[in-house]
Amino acid sequence: MLTHTNPKSIYRLSPVYRTVLIALGAASTAVGAFIAIPLPFSPVPIVLQNFFILLIALVLGPRMGTASVALYLLVGALGLPVFAGGKGGFAHFFGPTGGYLAGFLLSAWITGVLSAGGHRQKNREPRAATKGNAQKTKFRFQDAAAAAAGVLSVYLLGIPWLAYKLGFDWKKALIVGFLPFIAGDVLKAAAAAALAPEVRRLLLKEFHPDAG
Repeated sequence: MLTHTNPKSIYRLSPVYRTVLIALGAASTAVGAFIAIPLPFSPVPIVLQNFFILLIALVLGPRMGTASVALYLLVGALGLPVFAGGKGGFAHFFGPTGGYLAGFLLSAWITGVLSAGGHRQKNREPRAATKGNAQKTKFRFQDAAAAAAGVLSVYLLGIPWLAYKLGFDWKKALIVGFLPFIAGDVLKAAAAAALAPEVRRLLLKEFHPDAG
């Protein structure tokens, strides 16, 4: 029987179900791109893409989460309007926000790896009833920490590329490409960590009857 709180159980689903989840993750990320708020002083808009990427990585783990983001980027590179503002095309990878797009891939991998590592540790520890609530708190914090690392991963690639493309020094690049967004991204990371256990449970419950 599958354990509903174990994210590794996702990998025991059939290949068809795993493919469906990867596609759903890519579609969710595309939906997040349509919720974009442009800023007059920055080429980087406020979007919900990174919220969905963090949630997908926490729920599906590093391999499927990264595959989902890779599919999203591939669809956008082929010209479908799935990037911020309903845009698409390979040229966006070479524009000022190209580093953020590449950072989404790194974000999914890092978030998934750190979160999955915490849950592996949880599965090795005793499951005494008296420790239940403490364990929940501990490993939801693990998801929050993983999501926070995922947020920073986007900037790790996004800010240097933005500075290079626009000829900014580091100070201006941080003002334009980091400071206006970090508070919102912290909230997105917290929301993704809070929602991930329930989304994970619902997915496993939905697919449990045919899981191998």
